[in-house]
Amino acid sequence: MKQLFLIITILIPGVNAFTQNSNSKAMSGNPVFKGWYADPEGAIFNKTYWIFPTFSAPYDQQVFLDAFSSPDLVQWTKHSRIVDTAAIRWAKRAMWAPAIIEKQNKYYLFFSANDIQNNNEKGGIGVAVANNPGGPYKDHLGKPLIDKFYNGAQPIDQFVFKDADGKYYIIYGGWKHCNIAKLNEDFTGIVPYEDGTMFKEITPGGYVEGPLMFIRNRKYYFMWSEGGWTGPDYSVAYAVADSPFGPFKRIGKILQQAPAIATGAGHHSVIKVPGKDEWYIVYHRRPLTETDRNARETCIDRMYFDDHGLIKPVVITKEGVKRHPLK
Repeated sequence: MKQLFLIITILIPGVNAFTQNSNSKAMSGNPVFKGWYADPEGAIFNKTYWIFPTFSAPYDQQVFLDAFSSPDLVQWTKHSRIVDTAAIRWAKRAMWAPAIIEKQNKYYLFFSANDIQNNNEKGGIGVAVANNPGGPYKDHLGKPLIDKFYNGAQPIDQFVFKDADGKYYIIYGGWKHCNIAKLNEDFTGIVPYEDGTMFKEITPGGYVEGPLMFIRNRKYYFMWSEGGWTGPDYSVAYAVADSPFGPFKRIGKILQQAPAIATGAGHHSVIKVPGKDEWYIVYHRRPLTETDRNARETCIDRMYFDDHGLIKPVVITKEGVKRHPLK
């Protein structure tokens, strides 16, 4: 009996030590998960952090989307192929830049597909829907939501924004043009503004792609990517206005390469901790060891504001952020 007791007391600490080691990581590290992933959309659903990125690969291989979830920004679980071209029949290639929003216990995943170059090609911005963030998602429309060029904006890089009054907007656009359009109640179409227009251009100086918007202290922060996505100059800039329609005047860059760490830091999203003025920026960057345009990894760092409400330049790190469970 004494021998058996000794064996048990030896084995139990070993199990406990393994559990503690697997959960004792204090920092997320960058990248936050393995694999080539870009254009990350960060969100919080049901007290869980989520990241929805682009699978970074040649366009003909970029035919699905994965997702990642975490209770604390440190331990991440992969949810494979939450949607793919088998579910979205009109999408053939180049699925990217997911944007997600929850409404009435449904999760709506907006995405770009096919990288259309003119109004005669099939593709654009689509919508998929699921009962939980990790999918599986099915095609919400059976066709693109936006499949034409309006105001010169390529229909890609969508962001869905819920305003303080409860209205939903889609903000999108490549080729150095950005539009904002009002979504209908079930996200099946665009509804006109009071003046009859469907798409309003809000392009600030320096804009290239990757728009994002949030509200802080009743001010509208509009962020975007500029530079070339394949190069080291890819970066994020922003503007502030009193309305989601602007006018937005560029303030400056807040995210860019750090030559000692990584290049091409851009196409981001932000996560705000509920009930706190605590912000994280989720973005992709290219390791110094890589030259392939698709060699992009998803990272996360803190984002701070100064006393005037301006965003401080983000310091990109290898360490990432501290463990932060959601209560």
